[in-house]
Amino acid sequence: MARVALLSNPRSTGNRALLPRVRSFCAQRSDIFHYEVEDVSQIGEALRTIARVKPAVLVVNGGDGTVQTTLTELHHGGWFGDTPPPVAVLPNGKTNLIALDLGAEGDPIAALERVLEIAREGVEKHVITRELIALSHDGEGEGNARPVLGMFLGGAGLADSILFCRQKVYPLGLPNGFSHVLTALAVIASLIFGIRAAFLPPRPGHVKVSLMRQGQHQGRFSLLIVTTLERMLIGTRTVRQGGMKLMLVDHRPFTLVRAIFAGVSGKLGRQTMNGVHLGEGDEIRIEGVRSSVILDGEIFSADKDRAIVLRQTAPVPFLRLAA
Repeated sequence: MARVALLSNPRSTGNRALLPRVRSFCAQRSDIFHYEVEDVSQIGEALRTIARVKPAVLVVNGGDGTVQTTLTELHHGGWFGDTPPPVAVLPNGKTNLIALDLGAEGDPIAALERVLEIAREGVEKHVITRELIALSHDGEGEGNARPVLGMFLGGAGLADSILFCRQKVYPLGLPNGFSHVLTALAVIASLIFGIRAAFLPPRPGHVKVSLMRQGQHQGRFSLLIVTTLERMLIGTRTVRQGGMKLMLVDHRPFTLVRAIFAGVSGKLGRQTMNGVHLGEGDEIRIEGVRSSVILDGEIFSADKDRAIVLRQTAPVPFLRLAA
């Protein structure tokens, strides 16, 4: 029996340089079953095959889209019955939020070696659970419809900034960290000085966010985050454990700056701040005119007649690499 099953997507940006090292690493270890897909549409069939070898851990090696599709197929496919293996994620994407939340950072090969070490010793004490976010539109998500599953959703100004970074900054070929800092500076500059230009992120549109039994928030927001991760952004960890957590930051210059500094100091979400709205729930609706959200790298659109609905799933096992 393979102790570890590794699912790789060669088309992920990070794998262009990493995959030869991954292949060499796996070729020297008989207790790793390595399966490569040519496209994310093949992940369901890949999981069907992987289930036959009954791995102790399933490792995902790919970008945000690969992780999201794997989680969606795991949830809906039922390939492993009632006992799916814990999932580990290699730090091989642009943002690595899920990997970081699970304690995987630095060199992906070192993270894979750590996974194999845990699998050999016994995974039980390293298994944690996280709920997933099931995204659908009004009228979907019930019956035969298949919601898309993920763990981190960004909307409003955050979604606009992510798209700006992808389309304007990443093509410059800068390191990921520097690209993210440059994007953040562009967002702050356009907000503080009111500059509107093609080379800067656009002004976020008006959205309405409703939490079941907890009311709603309307307006323009620099940040809209829904996550089931403990870690959100800029080093901030959520106060409450489990469930979907919501954070909204009003689209005002000094509110955003204060929120960023509070995040860097570890205080964001741990104290009340004007213009920062926190909430949690098992169902959240997002409505807006031509408003986009990004769930683990994939873009979805809402409008006034077709709201995005987020529902919380049952807990899913993951493997934490940190002690």
